[in-house]
Amino acid sequence: MYGDVVVIGGGYAGVRLAKRLDGTARVTLVDRKEVFFHRVASLRAGVRPEWTHTPFIPYDRLLRHGRVIAGKVLRIDTAERQVVLATGERLPYDVAVIATGADYPEPARFSGTTAEEAAKTFAAHQRNVATAEHILVVGGGPSGVELSAELRLARPDARVTLAHSGSALLDLTGSERPGRKALAWLESHDVEVRLGSFMAPGTDFGTYRDARGAVVEADLSFWATGTTPNTLWLRLSGHGDWLNGSGHVKVDRALRVEGKPDVFAVGDVNDVAELKVTPAALAQADIAAHNIRSYLQSSGRHRKEPRFYRPVQRNPLIVPFGPADGVTVLPVPGGESAVLGSRTTTMAKAKTLLTPYMRRQLGYTAA
Repeated sequence: MYGDVVVIGGGYAGVRLAKRLDGTARVTLVDRKEVFFHRVASLRAGVRPEWTHTPFIPYDRLLRHGRVIAGKVLRIDTAERQVVLATGERLPYDVAVIATGADYPEPARFSGTTAEEAAKTFAAHQRNVATAEHILVVGGGPSGVELSAELRLARPDARVTLAHSGSALLDLTGSERPGRKALAWLESHDVEVRLGSFMAPGTDFGTYRDARGAVVEADLSFWATGTTPNTLWLRLSGHGDWLNGSGHVKVDRALRVEGKPDVFAVGDVNDVAELKVTPAALAQADIAAHNIRSYLQSSGRHRKEPRFYRPVQRNPLIVPFGPADGVTVLPVPGGESAVLGSRTTTMAKAKTLLTPYMRRQLGYTAA
């Protein structure tokens, strides 16, 4: 075993990196949650009762040699090379990894610290969805489109409106065809899609106003309008200089915090300029694991050169429209994208939302 690695955060990037280093180093993974949260399954879990517990996978089979601690990290003490927990416990490190991810809007959020607390929140969303007459979804990116489809299929009798500030759905894909496919599916299922419609809460409860002053009344709303990196704890503990203007951790090409060879940051939390999607987080974790291994195993004179992470500008994107339809965008050489339909999307993601894959990653059977 070469040295102590403390991974702060047990999301997709943190879990992948901890597993990659288990056995090479003494790995400690710290997360505020007692279980892994498979966020990819969360939009359906917020709508369908039979999916309530699907996103929760225990951490107990993740590491064979290392350990997982449920706790809150207060700060990284770089002078003492220790990660300080809220309990006062100090975890010595040779390498620390920031993998605290980002905060997502409801219903794709884990509320509380236990699976029971989060399940109660999902159940509350399900009750609200079951009784709402008009549901408004704000944001026409992948999450907004996916959530609108889930809501429509769960509540065929309710009014569902998707409001998007852009001129086309899925406009970050670099291709118009996925957005057109999504629009066609939603409109054919009686979802009202309002493009060029920047929404803000209105003056009265349950009213929403667009940039032109038009008022939309809805008794339930979900905002799928982006994420916020979980880095406030770094600012509060005196490491605000590690962050850029949007609150992301500044990293070099080897995914190290700038000027800190023994502190890495991976996944949604860092400032790598690429779409923050799960495949990118996993790819970053793999590069960082290699660089951490090299750092721990080589002495100063024989230090190996780190591998540089190349941001992926065009990741595959899979957007389910419920469990049996959707659109898949696959980058192909030459700058174009292949846009695939329901059969591919259903097999790749829509039916199971990658739950069997993530269960296997955490040491469980796929069922």
